[in-house]
Amino acid sequence: SSSAASMSVVEHVREMASAGLHSNVRLLSGLLLTMSGNNPELFSPSQKYQLLVYHADSLFHDKEYRNAVSKYTMALQQKKALSKTSKVRPSTGNAASTPQSQCLPSEIEVKYKMAECYTMLKQDKDAIAILDGIPSRQRTPKINMMLANLYKKAGQERSSVTSYKEVLRQCPLALDAILGLLSLSVKGAEVASMTINIIQSIPNLDWLSVWIKAYAFVHTGDNTRAINTICSLEKKSLLRDNVDLLGSLADLYFRAGDNKNSILKFEQAQMLDPYLIKGMDVYGYLLAREGRLEDVENLGCRLFNISDQHAEPWVVSGCHSFYSKRYSRALYLGAKAIQLNSNSVQALLLKGAALRNMGRVQEAIIHFREAIRLAPCRLDCYEGLIECYLASNSIREAMVMANNVYKTLGANAQTLTLLATVCLEDPVTQEKAKTLLDKALTQRPDYIKAVVKKAELLSREQKYEDGIALLRNALANQSDCVLHRILGDFLVAVNEYQEAMDQYSIALSLDPNDQKSLEGMQKMEKEESPTDATQEEDVDDMEGSGEEGDLEGSDSEAAQWADQEQWFGMQ
Repeated sequence: SSSAASMSVVEHVREMASAGLHSNVRLLSGLLLTMSGNNPELFSPSQKYQLLVYHADSLFHDKEYRNAVSKYTMALQQKKALSKTSKVRPSTGNAASTPQSQCLPSEIEVKYKMAECYTMLKQDKDAIAILDGIPSRQRTPKINMMLANLYKKAGQERSSVTSYKEVLRQCPLALDAILGLLSLSVKGAEVASMTINIIQSIPNLDWLSVWIKAYAFVHTGDNTRAINTICSLEKKSLLRDNVDLLGSLADLYFRAGDNKNSILKFEQAQMLDPYLIKGMDVYGYLLAREGRLEDVENLGCRLFNISDQHAEPWVVSGCHSFYSKRYSRALYLGAKAIQLNSNSVQALLLKGAALRNMGRVQEAIIHFREAIRLAPCRLDCYEGLIECYLASNSIREAMVMANNVYKTLGANAQTLTLLATVCLEDPVTQEKAKTLLDKALTQRPDYIKAVVKKAELLSREQKYEDGIALLRNALANQSDCVLHRILGDFLVAVNEYQEAMDQYSIALSLDPNDQKSLEGMQKMEKEESPTDATQEEDVDDMEGSGEEGDLEGSDSEAAQWADQEQWFGMQ
């Protein structure tokens, strides 16, 4: 009979689908659906449902998400019709109906695929709606995980927590769900209690409770304890040389303002895994800040070879542009990175900084605020926003923000210095700035940002000898371009020309692109008589933003992008 023959053709489609022959499924199911449209009697409702699902799956596989969604929607309508008819005819339990119903694609799986399409199309609301419609007892772990992530992104924290907990109830070793809960400020102890049974019942998992504790510290912004806890895990012989732990350590050192150790850990992680992408955006940023632009360029090229579908290579390349003062190109690369991953904090910071330096401060503020929302424990997000406020002379807003950070992240060298930076901008709070900086330097005598700000203060007060002592002390066990340059400026002020020259040279050997050291040297070469030195007014503007002149030439870059397109694989 014709129905038996056509039944087997749907079976053939199913066989090919499960064999992964997507392009073949797409062609055949497309033809069969046309036949079905021209003769509605040709296939049974359940066969039409199957054909639509297999066809949609092959579209999904070809990344044609909008088309796939429309076919999945038709499939679900077909399924509705199907369940109506099957309710009318009581199943007689005859052999013919059972194998067919067993192999029907799951309706829940179809809804999950639809939600995936919607997220790919950046229609998160629709994705949530379709998954939300699945009764909670029918939700599989991956549905709960996807819902949890979507709720979190939409700011629905309570629902997100519930869904993550549901994942853990079903799969107690779902570590990313654990991180999700910790990021939503669920207490470490509560999360650990949900995994305690499994830790006790399986050998070699004793490290898991320490792991949870470590990331609980990460998410409360307690960098020091997070670093110590992860180091203790790292020392355990079984977890030595774990790339994820090293990456986390590198990130934590970076958050704590310890750039030297951060770079070391990133290098270690990279040696272990040459295909590492995660965290490489931060690594590239650190290298760029240190003036190692050639290394940044090489890193960018290497990452593009690994994947141009991740934000990191675009951010690294953007950092190279930014620190080469090509802001409009940095802006474009940052935007491209955000397009690939809207959660990329580093991309938001890059784009924000580029906008700020191009004088588009209000737009920059929006980007820094979004970065803060995604990473409320990262000080550099707040620093970026505060620099925007200072750039637009909103000292009051900057002060409010700095005080908030100081309260929420606690009084440490970094938050004290940030608050002092704002206080330095207001003549009324100079003394307060001094007190804050001294506190910061007592906690961390080698914290570069604090040393720089303290030097700025001493320079205003013309206490050059004190400044020289402070800087020599800070340089005793670290080398930093900015510190050497400022020491050079101070030595000029006390007429120590030869030694100032040496300091500028060291600064330039550390960062050949350091404009201010070059200026310092050129000024000294012009200095014929020492009397001029006493009239140096420029020492005041130690760290001055130096951003004013940087806009030149940024528009001519649009033309140059055309040549670069190929390099970004965007033909």
